[in-house]
Amino acid sequence: MTEPIVRVENLSHRYSVQWAVKDINLEIAGRGIFGLLGSNGAGKSTIMNIICGVLKQTAGDVFIKGIDMRRNPIEAKKHIGFLPQKPPLHLDLTVEEYLIYSADLRMIPEKEVKAAVENVLTSCGIAHFRKRLIKNLSGGYQQRVGIAQAIIHNPDIVVLDEPTNGLDPNQIVEIRSLIRDIAQDRTVVLSTHILSEVQALCDNIRMIESGKVVFSGTVEEFDNYIIPNTVFVSLLEAPPVGEIAKLEGVTEVTETGGNGYKVKFTDSQEAIESIVAASVKNGWRLSEIRLERSSLDTIFAELSKKAK
Repeated sequence: MTEPIVRVENLSHRYSVQWAVKDINLEIAGRGIFGLLGSNGAGKSTIMNIICGVLKQTAGDVFIKGIDMRRNPIEAKKHIGFLPQKPPLHLDLTVEEYLIYSADLRMIPEKEVKAAVENVLTSCGIAHFRKRLIKNLSGGYQQRVGIAQAIIHNPDIVVLDEPTNGLDPNQIVEIRSLIRDIAQDRTVVLSTHILSEVQALCDNIRMIESGKVVFSGTVEEFDNYIIPNTVFVSLLEAPPVGEIAKLEGVTEVTETGGNGYKVKFTDSQEAIESIVAASVKNGWRLSEIRLERSSLDTIFAELSKKAK
């Protein structure tokens, strides 16, 4: 069996008397984008800082490609690129100077530094700003420089903490595109509290709430986590609400405006079949009927409750 890129076992961390995370177990393997989702204060940044060796955990173990982060941190960190929530930029350096400095920190051999810098300048779309001071770049381009330092040593895993936080809509689209490109040939882990970010970027989700993992699976599984219990119906010859409410399998009916109804049910198949049959019999002229998926916000709230 192939060793996962990241393996976290019984991870706990306490700040003073407060437990930030408690008994976290998770594995991340394969290419693609893994979302670490959770509300602010859920413990996402604590987990990321521990995975990247920035913070020493109170208890538990972290393995990067099978390497124990606690026992052999330098070797483990060679496989990791990290962009914290606040990018570690030196604002008075030019983009090129900063990336040369970053390459040196990553112990890239001197003869390979120039090629490594050129590679990330190009891949991150910042080559035309190589001589510009970082403090004179926009927020979006500063974030690109931050991502460039995280991938300059060609790591196996790139960890991004809230990578689009504080950016304007156009910058968010550009950074998302860059993250997708990076994930083509490596593992990317990003944290976010924004549900749309998960939908737009991630293949898999680990949801953290109150320092615990409350969901682990694909975005599709997350989207379908709560079983639908309503069906939307559109009837061109709209009957009184009470007529629909009498049907088999229907528990409650609400008008949504126009010819639409939201119908709650005990059994979806039974309810749909009785609505269709009644429409044909009574000439209600059924034009649309569909199960309503729970919104991501609803699922997020439901999972958050389970952690409490």
